[in-house]
Amino acid sequence: MNTQKIPKKKIAFFEKYLTLWVAICIILGVVIGSIAPDSTTYLSGLEIYKVNIPIAILMWMMIYPMMLQIDFSSIKKVSKKPKGIVLTVVINWLIKPFTMAFFAWLFFSNLYSAFITPDMAKEYIAGAILLGVAPCTAMVFVWSYLSDGDANYTLMQVSVNDLIILVAFVPLVGLLLGITNVIVPYNTLIMSIVVFVVVPLVAGVFTNRYLVSKHGEEWFTQRFLPKLKPMSIIALLLTLVFLFAFQGGNIINDPLIILYIAIPLIIQTYFIFFIAWFIGKKIMLPYAVCAPAAMIGASNFFELAVAVAIALFGLHSPAALVCVVGVLVEVPLMLSLVAFANRRKLSFPH
Repeated sequence: MNTQKIPKKKIAFFEKYLTLWVAICIILGVVIGSIAPDSTTYLSGLEIYKVNIPIAILMWMMIYPMMLQIDFSSIKKVSKKPKGIVLTVVINWLIKPFTMAFFAWLFFSNLYSAFITPDMAKEYIAGAILLGVAPCTAMVFVWSYLSDGDANYTLMQVSVNDLIILVAFVPLVGLLLGITNVIVPYNTLIMSIVVFVVVPLVAGVFTNRYLVSKHGEEWFTQRFLPKLKPMSIIALLLTLVFLFAFQGGNIINDPLIILYIAIPLIIQTYFIFFIAWFIGKKIMLPYAVCAPAAMIGASNFFELAVAVAIALFGLHSPAALVCVVGVLVEVPLMLSLVAFANRRKLSFPH
């Protein structure tokens, strides 16, 4: 009888404590913004066509490693098992953006109306909408791994969502921001998608094919990608320091704003997860497909949301702050959902 224990899956060190690193970056950024306002003003002024150069570089360092993992050849297999793909598309593009817009409107324009001006509320709602229209493309691989998801099927789901982002992000953001009476500069929005999605995606696909053909799939996945991952995390943390240095004055004047922003984001995360989870069970998806589909819906492509919020509304904007708070709350929320999924694994048919 084999009594050897199966090793428990663990999240990598940086990902596991990402919320802690984010909190430290918030404090560090606010302190820097308070003691060196001239430096932050100078950095915030380094722009080309309303795009901040230091932030744009850091965003590229975050997004490019994620795009290296996308394998669009996997989409050819979609027709063999379509239900999980259909579920993730419906959740991420027909439900999630609209529920995020609703919860943001409910809280920022109504429940918070006593202490948030209408103009501020519009920008907070805009930031939430940008998060809601950007389905997760990177961290979902971590959540899928920790919840025993089907890694190959997760890759198909992510690849399909990335293709849809190319064509649906701009019109959907424009529609929802128009509903909230926010003037949408479409030229800036389209340029943001080109700079932060199309270019790194094309670069990632060509880099992937070149390195795999030269060194092999095993070298690429086991040696190259793990070495590149810290670059993405470090870029994320440096971006947060910059953003909170620029946002320091707003936070010091109203420190509870982080909590106010977090509440609708938390509700949205759990709401979308459980919609996807129960629909997946209803249509008899296997656990290894249903769990990642629910995780993709619950989490966000916050790197893209932050980049677009900055391009549309500026570094100091409430919209950018909402997207950054999304990073702060996402990791502990997703870890709680991973634990929920693992506890209910046996309730699925085998």
